Amino acid sequence: MRLAILSASPNCYSTRRFREAAKQRGHDVKVLNTLRFAIELKLGNPGLHWRGRKLRDYDAILPRIGNSITYFGTAVVRQFQQMDVYTPNSANGIANSRDKLRSLQILSRHEIGIPHTSYVQDKYDILPAIDRVGSAPVIIKLLEGTQGVGVILADNVKIAEAIVETLQKSRQNVLIQKFVAESKGRDIRAFVVGDRVIAAIRRVAQGQEFRSNVHRGGIAEPVELPQTYKETAVRAAQILGLNVAGVDMLEGADGPQIMEVNSSPGLEGIEGATKLDIAGAVIDFIAQQVKFPELDIRQRLTVSAGYGVAEIYVHTESSLVGKSIKDSGLRERDIVVLTINRGSSVISNPKGTREINAEDRLLCYGKLDEMKDLIPTRQRRQRGFKIKKL
Repeated sequence: MRLAILSASPNCYSTRRFREAAKQRGHDVKVLNTLRFAIELKLGNPGLHWRGRKLRDYDAILPRIGNSITYFGTAVVRQFQQMDVYTPNSANGIANSRDKLRSLQILSRHEIGIPHTSYVQDKYDILPAIDRVGSAPVIIKLLEGTQGVGVILADNVKIAEAIVETLQKSRQNVLIQKFVAESKGRDIRAFVVGDRVIAAIRRVAQGQEFRSNVHRGGIAEPVELPQTYKETAVRAAQILGLNVAGVDMLEGADGPQIMEVNSSPGLEGIEGATKLDIAGAVIDFIAQQVKFPELDIRQRLTVSAGYGVAEIYVHTESSLVGKSIKDSGLRERDIVVLTINRGSSVISNPKGTREINAEDRLLCYGKLDEMKDLIPTRQRRQRGFKIKKL
């Protein structure tokens, strides 16, 4: 496999480990400074130049895009995608994870635990927002903060209001978030590769510090996660469009609460604590995907006029309830059920004998007009029914 690691910091621990792991496995690997690319756009032939020369062919890339270069970095990753070069993390996935508000917005429509969060711009909305998330103590976060920077614990309502108002006057975007008291000073980092959590650590803050980041002096210890935490971490990464991710979770009374999903997770802390070859696992995953790549269905099906992907919410009065997929008549209407979302579970490629239940969400591919006809007019705005035209 010919692999390019996109990194503006070739000497950092994570980049060096990925390079070493790829070399140990006999792959041809290069570290390319993301900022040295030039994007070339012309009819039918998207291209890239690096340091003034046309880029040679690569089988895959491993993006290590820093926060400060997210816009340009995701543009480079997107260009590789247009050139059919495999990347474990899509440009959209990286962009989703970098924006704390956007990532929580995306996750909030799924059955995944997140801390109650509010985002406001008007100063008169600050106090109601604090009240909605459970009042003080409350967490205040800058959208652009990393490694615990820009995360503040406000002990009372007046202090919280003053902090938010001050930050907003400084043109900072601020999230107001419920303080998960039972998880104070500690969190979980799960390292997701594909559909598995390959390693996990618990990070514990020291002294009076409530932030558990290793960069702020937190101590990391290996931990075996319950299945619920593993499933939550994998689903969060997949929903955002990431195959390699560090998923940070709080240990809430009601189960895991997603804090953040990192698209360029560091290796030093988690490899040091677990003694596992995480870099090697990532390289092995990429090599397997190069052999048998996944396709982006949204781009591959653009030539099929009148066809698309839709998510159909099955209401209790729907004629589909209680019928198997085979007997539902969907296939006769040129509709194929790709997955069934049932509560927090996802049933992929369901068999024809699978029964459809009320409140299922069916992800389908087929004729758009036929799928529209399945939903009564008054219910087409129901949350959970969405058509993506291709």
